[in-house]
Amino acid sequence: MTEKEKMLNGDFYNSRDSELIKMYHKAKILLKAYNNLDSELTQERENILTELFEFKGSGVWIETPFYCDYGANISIGENTFVNANCMFLDNNKITIGKNGLVAPYVQIYTASHPLKASERIIGKGIESRYLTYAKPVAIGDNVWIGGNSVIFPGVTIGNNVTIGAGSVVTKNIPDNVLAFGNPCEIKKDL
Repeated sequence: MTEKEKMLNGDFYNSRDSELIKMYHKAKILLKAYNNLDSELTQERENILTELFEFKGSGVWIETPFYCDYGANISIGENTFVNANCMFLDNNKITIGKNGLVAPYVQIYTASHPLKASERIIGKGIESRYLTYAKPVAIGDNVWIGGNSVIFPGVTIGNNVTIGAGSVVTKNIPDNVLAFGNPCEIKKDL
């Protein structure tokens, strides 16, 4: 398997692989152009996002600045709004449904590492590197994620969910609920 295939399969992979570095640099070029573009240039914004993402539905609006690792692993459904200063670490697939609201400073992580340093760091000196693996994140339709929330690798959030501001979402959230906190917990049905 290639390092990219390992990454998308959830296996340990080399994040400094030449194919992944090439994808990373392409994303950084597109993000720099997008983040520095006048907001009135809507067609140019659409073109950049279409090139950056795996899929972008109609009516998607992403405020600047926006950050991601590759972009190519992100799919966003129609009419979803992503507010300023969001960070999507798309080392694996990030899928967001339609009619979503993603507040400022939301962070979606797919990458992770072994907890023990002795298992995480391999090699010695300047030759050392760390083990990385990634799990997909899926967010359903009609979801509102409050500002400054963090979504952990491997989490699935159902449809019609509201995640309160400042939440740390470490486990799956079912459909039709209000959930918030650190760690994020279901508070009531909606």
